[in-house]
Amino acid sequence: MRFRSLISLLFLLFFTSSAYARLVSLHPSSTDLISDGVNGEPLINSRSIIKTVVSAEEKEEACEQTYGFMPCTKTALGNVFLILVYGFLMFTAATYLSAGSELLLEILGPGIVGGLFLPMLGALPDAMLIMVSGLSGDAATAQTQVSVGMGLLAGSTVMLLTVIWGTCTVVGKCDLRDSIAVNNQDTKGFHLKDSGVTVDVWTSYAARIMAISVIPFIIVQLPQMLDSTSGRHLAVLVALILSVLMLISYCVYQVFQPWIQRRRLAFAKHKHVISGILRHLKQHALGRLLNDEGQPDEHVIRRLFETIDANKDGHLSAAELKALIIGISFEDIDFDKDDAVGKVLQDFDKTLDEQVDQEEFVRGIKRWLIQAMGAAGPSGPDAGPRTMKFLDHFHVQTKREHALLGDNENGENDEESGEVADPKWITIKAALLLLLGAAIAAAFADPLVDTVNNFSAATGIPSFFISFIALPLATNSSEAVSAIIFASRKKIRTASLTFSELCGGVTMNNILCLSVFLAIVYLRGLTWNFSSEVLVILIVCLVMGGFASFRTTYPLWTCFIAYLLYPFSLGLVYILDYWFGWS
Repeated sequence: MRFRSLISLLFLLFFTSSAYARLVSLHPSSTDLISDGVNGEPLINSRSIIKTVVSAEEKEEACEQTYGFMPCTKTALGNVFLILVYGFLMFTAATYLSAGSELLLEILGPGIVGGLFLPMLGALPDAMLIMVSGLSGDAATAQTQVSVGMGLLAGSTVMLLTVIWGTCTVVGKCDLRDSIAVNNQDTKGFHLKDSGVTVDVWTSYAARIMAISVIPFIIVQLPQMLDSTSGRHLAVLVALILSVLMLISYCVYQVFQPWIQRRRLAFAKHKHVISGILRHLKQHALGRLLNDEGQPDEHVIRRLFETIDANKDGHLSAAELKALIIGISFEDIDFDKDDAVGKVLQDFDKTLDEQVDQEEFVRGIKRWLIQAMGAAGPSGPDAGPRTMKFLDHFHVQTKREHALLGDNENGENDEESGEVADPKWITIKAALLLLLGAAIAAAFADPLVDTVNNFSAATGIPSFFISFIALPLATNSSEAVSAIIFASRKKIRTASLTFSELCGGVTMNNILCLSVFLAIVYLRGLTWNFSSEVLVILIVCLVMGGFASFRTTYPLWTCFIAYLLYPFSLGLVYILDYWFGWS
């Protein structure tokens, strides 16, 4: 019965549409009246019929096709379908860009590629959509469509720091021991305090940079914060210049970061060698290393020198120092023994004769002991039985510092080692993937923006909320999946790379995508009226950036903070825009 009713309804709609599409043939000699076709009597004025047909045609033509041939529709359901199609194409573009970037990174290394190309290519789909949203039509049209770009910018930032951040914490969690995650050990289940992830110190630096990158938002918002109508155009220009300068500075930092990281890691290893030698000397000293006044005991140190000086020639050679270092257990922290000997000689040998005499040894050990006592802080020990605790504290601290610098030289390579394929072919493949991804993003950004605006018109839902929720799923989905898969490997190194990439992605949103947005607003003379959106970006970036700036371990309970910030952000924009009339 229901099937017959459905068939009847379809036939009714078909005949109704057919009747609606009936054409009227008119000739110059005809009258303004049309016959009823039966009695030959005029019933309807022809001009009214013409107006009705023309009106219907105008309604159909109101759906403008992008590029003159892309499909379009005025219905909500049709626009949902087109958003899904164009969104999938943007996801495909992001996937190609990501794959090409990784291949290029494999050939050229992390310096210029990791610092310049990868962050920019990751933000390219977002930048394309933002550019298209502000370049379409005249200034009035661009002003209405630019909310799509702002929705994408805010939505991408919020999604990366909330939903994706929280999910990476859940899938990457390991058991926490002494506030440090244990690689590949997840026996605590979903314990909120004893389970979580640990990242290296470079992730903290990335979070601080991310927090600093919101400064252009504050500058462009200053006139509205001060309730001033003058100077808004100037504020946009100043924010644009600053964001471009910050983009250049960030890229330079990324290029030099591998070199900085190697230097920091080398220094951390040297400190760990110092702590190991001091602990070894303490265990073999004939007395306490510190006297009753808490100062290094020179008499004990001189006797240690005599013990180490195997040939009793009054000097310690590089071979004798190397024998000392080899005999010390450094608890699975690998380092170049010859390099360590060279650095110890550099600390002690002030006469530059490639050997250490007794006076140089005493002065060097005293400096090391004072350094270790300073590292112990206010709880540092004085002379007596607490001396061992003080050296142990220094040793644990140096080991932790070494681990948090992200050393990957202990056989923890995440990819299988092997010979790299033909570099020429990989370069060509990477270039083709990058070109294809960029072409797809450029081609379908405009139709996607048009479809979002059409869906907004058909449903009455503000385009900002559509772009805030839907578009980041398309442009950031490949990055999100990659981050989650990487975090699931449950290692400090992979967790560090995951959260550093999330912070880096938001930083590029805040400087690269914002630069594009501000350039459009300034050059086209548009009005900056995004107070609530800016507030949301500031809150999320400062909360998560401040949290990650001062700690390297994220217990599992922190994922709830990230998750709750997403609905909070969406609700805050709605309340400020539609209850309080912010703009």
